[in-house]
Amino acid sequence: QVQLVESGGGLVQPGGSLRLSCGASGFTFSSYVMSWVRQAPGKGLEWVSLIDGGGATSYADSAKGRFTISRDYAKTTLLLQMNSLKPEDTAVYYCTKGESYTWSSPYDYWGQGTQVTVSS
Repeated sequence: QVQLVESGGGLVQPGGSLRLSCGASGFTFSSYVMSWVRQAPGKGLEWVSLIDGGGATSYADSAKGRFTISRDYAKTTLLLQMNSLKPEDTAVYYCTKGESYTWSSPYDYWGQGTQVTVSS
């Protein structure tokens, strides 16, 4: 069955960096669009970034220039490199799988989430 397992969250100071990983299994990793979605305390879900099977990417304005999404096809792992972190990046970060390869594809599977806290 489909499994998405995030790791790499933690506590970091403002201006610091973290790399999130999402191990994917149970489906053909290269055939589906994958996204990172976050939820800050007391707020709704916010889409952060996506990457399709061909490696094309898109970012929310809040992530542009600071975050980089990528995928390791050999290890079937989705990655999110986060640099210049700000307190407002504090959230639970979820890895999601799209229903197909298209960018507008709804999410059909979510990971359990990993907590990122940016604080001095």
